[in-house]
Amino acid sequence: MSGDAASFTDVTALVIDDEPQIRRAVRNALAGIVGRTAEAETGSQGLDIAAAEQPGLVILDLGLPDVSGISVCTELRRWSRAAVIVLSARHTPDEKALLLDAGADDYMTKPFSTVELQARVRAQLRRSVTLHPAAVVAIGDVVIDSAARTLTRGGEIIHLTPTEWDLLRTFVANIDKTLTHRQLFGAVWGRSPGDPQQYLRVYVANLRRKLERDPVRPQFIVTEPGVGYRMQRPRE
Repeated sequence: MSGDAASFTDVTALVIDDEPQIRRAVRNALAGIVGRTAEAETGSQGLDIAAAEQPGLVILDLGLPDVSGISVCTELRRWSRAAVIVLSARHTPDEKALLLDAGADDYMTKPFSTVELQARVRAQLRRSVTLHPAAVVAIGDVVIDSAARTLTRGGEIIHLTPTEWDLLRTFVANIDKTLTHRQLFGAVWGRSPGDPQQYLRVYVANLRRKLERDPVRPQFIVTEPGVGYRMQRPRE
């Protein structure tokens, strides 16, 4: 899969939603970004199309008439590396965390902004072509060299503790993807006992003080309330 920040014309997208007007709105939003958009109105039909066409992007509704959206997401994750963005009228933090833990890459609530959907699609497709990040990653004026374990901001070297490095590397490897508290805690601390949210609150605050020009209004590591955190590139 290849593409730039604007278009990914070699990508097939799949929209799984039982509402024709939603499928039409998403198809129109994706025009000019992906090469082709397929549609399915049930979960089982969506899985069949996904298996046959191997899409690079799936836009998935939770309220499907035959099976639950989370079941579709779980099944997709067993054999597909497609970026999965969930659309739903339901939007509790617990439900969002459940979907992300099941393998969804992002989550939007209905009604949704077409402009925001396009931005999130581009972010996920950029991420999908850089699943194995380079040794050196630049985000704004922050440069992260994973091989040398160095971090600079505006050319100034910033010291990180080993745990801060593990957390930062997890964020970089999943840039533009929301990670739940459970996912982050497991990646950095494994099966250690403790309260994931409390640990992460402390260490994310430490990283923000070192990465962000204004830690109170972070631009790189943003909070997904009740769910977790996401490292993002500066918006275009």
